[in-house]
Parts: sequence; C-alpha cells; structure tokens
Amino acid sequence: MVVIQTERFDAAALIGQLQARSTGQAGAFVHFLGTVRDYGPDAQSRSLFLEHYPGMCEREIQALCDRAMQRWDILDTLVVHRVGELPLGDPIVFVGVASAHRGEAFRACEYIIDTLKTKAPFWKRETLADGRAFWVRQQEADAQKTAQWETPRETP
Repeated sequence: MVVIQTERFDAAALIGQLQARSTGQAGAFVHFLGTVRDYGPDAQSRSLFLEHYPGMCEREIQALCDRAMQRWDILDTLVVHRVGELPLGDPIVFVGVASAHRGEAFRACEYIIDTLKTKAPFWKRETLADGRAFWVRQQEADAQKTAQWETPRETP
C-alpha cells in the first residue's frame, strides 16, 4: 500500500495497521521513519517543500514495493510519503515491511527507502531560517546506493 498525503501521519498507528494486516503470519516488522532535518552545519533549516508527480509517483513506489516482495520473502509493505510545506522535525516518509523473519524485512525496508530516494519523482525545496531557498539536488551517494541494489548481490 502506498499513500502520498499532505497531512502529518502517526508512525505508531501505521505500524499497528501493518501489524493488523499481517496478524498470525509475520514475526518481524521493520520500519523506517524519515524527518525534516537541518540542511547543514552552516545554516539552519526552516522548512522543506516537497512536490511530486501525482499518479506516477505512487506507481513508481508501488513498483519498488512489488520488486521487494519478489526479491525477499516478505508479506506486506506500507509506504506513506508527505508532500507540501513541512517544518523542521516533521515526519516526511514512513516505510514499513512485514515478514516471517527479520533479515528479509530489514533488507526489503532498506531497499525500498534507498531506491525511493532516487526513483520516485519528488522534488525538494529547502528554505533556510534566513529566508534563502533552493532546490535540493540528488546526492551522488544516494544514486550509488541505488545502483548497488540493482546488481545481483543480495545486499549493498
């Protein structure tokens, strides 16, 4: 399940939702929670604005989840990603994975968040406390991490 929304989400409720959908089958639940953080040591962030390509974004993230389900023995996935103006400290993204075993759940969750960062059509604009704003460029390290997942190896 993939949801793109402007509203703040409750990570504990999302974990509960994933657990309820996998009751009796899953022995492991792994989740990742990403939040708005400061841009860097020299400038404090005020907010992060996220835009997305509606429809295409959800399809791409669902395709990543489907690939994870084919690659690892997992039972379910849940991804919630926010868009719009998000203040410092607010949650941005939740990725949850249910599996019978923790190793599969950890690898699948890491794969989904790593590839989501480079494959899903999101654009981020950072606004600093002094009012300066700029579009955030994709990090080379993120692209390298995604490329490692695309090799035949089990983990990067």
